[in-house]
Amino acid sequence: MQVAAFLICFPFIAAVVLALMKKHGKPRKYVVFGSSALIVAAMLYFVIGLLSSGKAVEYLENTHTIDLIMLIGEIFLMCLVVFLSFRHKKYYAALLSVVQTGLIAWLDLSGADETEKFHIYADKLTVVMCLIIGIVGTMICVYAVGYMKDYHSHHTEFKDRRSFFFAMLFVFLGAMFGLVLSSNLTWIYFFWEITSVCSFLLIGYNQSEQAINNSFKALWMNLLGGLGFALAIAYCSLVLHVSNLEELVTAKLAAGAVLIPVILLAFAGLTKSAQMPFSGWLLGAMVAPTPTSALLHSATMVKAGVYLLIRLAPAMCGNAAGFMVTTVGGFTFFVASLLAISQSDGKKVLAYSTISNLGLIAACAGIGMHEAVWAAMLLMMFHAVSKSMLFLSVGAVENRTGSRNIEDMHGLIVRLPGLAFIMIIGIAGMFLAPFGMLISKWAALKAFIDSNNILLVVFLVFGSASTLFYWTKWLGKLIAVPHQSGHLTNTTKVSQWFALITHAVIMIALVITFPLVSHSLVEPFLADMFHNTVPDIISTGNINIMLMMLCLIVILPVAARILTFGKKDTRVLSYMSGANAGDDRSFVDSFGNKKDLYLANWYMEDYFGENKLLKPSLILSSAAIVIVMVIAIGGAIG
Repeated sequence: MQVAAFLICFPFIAAVVLALMKKHGKPRKYVVFGSSALIVAAMLYFVIGLLSSGKAVEYLENTHTIDLIMLIGEIFLMCLVVFLSFRHKKYYAALLSVVQTGLIAWLDLSGADETEKFHIYADKLTVVMCLIIGIVGTMICVYAVGYMKDYHSHHTEFKDRRSFFFAMLFVFLGAMFGLVLSSNLTWIYFFWEITSVCSFLLIGYNQSEQAINNSFKALWMNLLGGLGFALAIAYCSLVLHVSNLEELVTAKLAAGAVLIPVILLAFAGLTKSAQMPFSGWLLGAMVAPTPTSALLHSATMVKAGVYLLIRLAPAMCGNAAGFMVTTVGGFTFFVASLLAISQSDGKKVLAYSTISNLGLIAACAGIGMHEAVWAAMLLMMFHAVSKSMLFLSVGAVENRTGSRNIEDMHGLIVRLPGLAFIMIIGIAGMFLAPFGMLISKWAALKAFIDSNNILLVVFLVFGSASTLFYWTKWLGKLIAVPHQSGHLTNTTKVSQWFALITHAVIMIALVITFPLVSHSLVEPFLADMFHNTVPDIISTGNINIMLMMLCLIVILPVAARILTFGKKDTRVLSYMSGANAGDDRSFVDSFGNKKDLYLANWYMEDYFGENKLLKPSLILSSAAIVIVMVIAIGGAIG
């Protein structure tokens, strides 16, 4: 209990200390490093203790004092949102905040919710989330120390507010620990809203007009989901007399009665995980410094959305809530993959890729079957590490070269080999065998087929093909080396390298050990969730195939080198649209003019550009959500 309380409370204490350190560069650095180390140590102690016990644990039944503190905190967040909304004339955000906070405050103060159930709950899914938050999240904080120094040296037009920035990072970590360790719906909602407000403040960090507009877009979309969450809590308290998430999922009540809060919570999960039509807020987050993007896309925020959907999975199996989540998630996976093809901005490709993969995780959760939830959990783990690593490496490249455009990353394997290798591992983790994203998609495909959901099978097949296309283009740019490419001095700081290498090691370790992770973490969780024996998801034959893939990755390059050893190569000048100038980098055209050679990827903007696909996709997904929610809730009430 004490360790769980430390994980929730300590990041908030560290945030207060960092917020007070206005102009203390080195002391602030040591506070960030020390706080991160303490969080990792406490998290590992908690995880090891929980795994050793072999069962889920429950804490805290009587929490009136803590509930009062949380209510004060919710009112403070509401006042902050209202103040900033009126300051920037974004009144709709203020209205959403007042309505949902007023509803929760009324429930607390009126005594409508008088249940005395446990408030802290930890099981194997909690372990997975704590590992993601505690390791990936803290590594992003460590990386940010060096990155933010370079960021402000390159962006002197922005006010240096690093003390505020680091404080918000740690508030984020504390809120995420609170969210995944809480079972009481009101507690989850409290930490849920903290993440919404933190993302709003971090996206608007540089205080430019674009940053402010994008931050409010993130705020109102997440507040809309928060309103759905608050309505679900009210219905659970007043009608079902249920206060805990686990109680709701396992409640033996009328299907219609349970469906209303489940579909409202599922709606909140879709908004938080940036599913269409709410994807715009995550795309707008790119305006923030790279650590913000990494934190929002990998370790926090969007993972809160899919975490909630995974918790709800058994309650969504075969009903309207599951249909809404699978349809929107599968559609988002497919369309976002197509949209990523048309992007050359590295962070935007990563943003669409995040939205796409979160869509697949959501679709798996909506199916509500063993295999699908297994795939969702593995996808979540591999995605968290890979996407964080890619965002951080893109940020380091941008700080060094001044560009994050994929077209400017040609020959990076020669110019900045260390960062290129890290980036290659991250890209491989997203789509190559035997990395877990591919294996998880394999399991997801089988689950979709077993559920007879042909539409999801189509979305997965064509979405995966699109995924292969845009990752291969990026990978090709990194290793395409023009002759005489010059090496650049790498200015990436030691703290950044530590975070990047840690990510790479974790990624490779996951590849090697994920059958063990599945056996010791994921499958026991599924057995507890579905209250029956979990069928074999990874057969011995599949494991052997994966081991063969892993061996081939090592053997093939070595074999190629052995076969070519000692053989003389003949260098032939490339054919160009004219006479090769002799350096393989320029040619003389028919008018005698010397022109430089430049090869660029094809982004198919005329087919998959935002101006072609985005608006129709948002309309279709909005219609799907509204129609399903109206029919489901109307039918349940009627």
